[in-house]
Amino acid sequence: MKDKPAEIKLIISDIDGTLFSHKTNRVPQSSIDIIAKLQKQGIKVLLASGRSAYLIRKTGILDFFTPDGLITMNGANAIMNDKVIYRYPLPPESVNALIKFSKRLRFGLTLIEEQEGHINMVDERVLVAHEKYGTRFPQPRTFPDEYDRVVYQAIAFCDELDESLFLPHIQGCKTARWDEYAVDIMPKDSDKARGILAICAYYDIEPKNVLAIGDALNDIEMLELAGIGIAMGNGRAETKAAADYVTDDIDEDGWAKAIEHLNLLKE
Repeated sequence: MKDKPAEIKLIISDIDGTLFSHKTNRVPQSSIDIIAKLQKQGIKVLLASGRSAYLIRKTGILDFFTPDGLITMNGANAIMNDKVIYRYPLPPESVNALIKFSKRLRFGLTLIEEQEGHINMVDERVLVAHEKYGTRFPQPRTFPDEYDRVVYQAIAFCDELDESLFLPHIQGCKTARWDEYAVDIMPKDSDKARGILAICAYYDIEPKNVLAIGDALNDIEMLELAGIGIAMGNGRAETKAAADYVTDDIDEDGWAKAIEHLNLLKE
């Protein structure tokens, strides 16, 4: 744990594998109860995800509680009161290069815009990856060589070999793999931590007043930025190494136990 942690005013939580279980397809009741208490005492709880806003809604997580804001597409958008307060899109030349490689290497490519997304090809890799996470693939579309819309994030449905072939040629971008055949592509200097900074500016607070909790590789930067970073027990080893504290598995009430461990609830 970092020395003398400051007062926590914001909690930023990842969704998949952190707050939303794909074993039960719901948020654990213990987490729902804790979130209600946190919000009642003035601590804001926001969601940070690799998903876009419309894909977050499709998970059903918003049926369990109402977050105080969203950080979407690995930090590309920050949303408060249904208003986008921060935008950081992919460079157009990077999008066009991705389209070229997806056609050459024949893998499915999803391009995610602010309100919708499109995919150029659906194969077994696309179907399996979406089935694991309970999502439907977006509307198919034939991509022009020069893409005509603003893109905030891309998903390449390919293995690590194909990724190694195209990534050196996609300038200014980095990847975060979330499945054997699926990898997020985002601006090199964009991540969930960047989204947190936008939220901090909105509320005029410092990152030391933030608690971040996650399980995946794309959560590492926000755990390192926050005053307190927590990793789920079911998280990646690299994520646990970046955390100040490791809690239990999501399906063993790990989220709620982390809040209780830190004594954030008032009597």
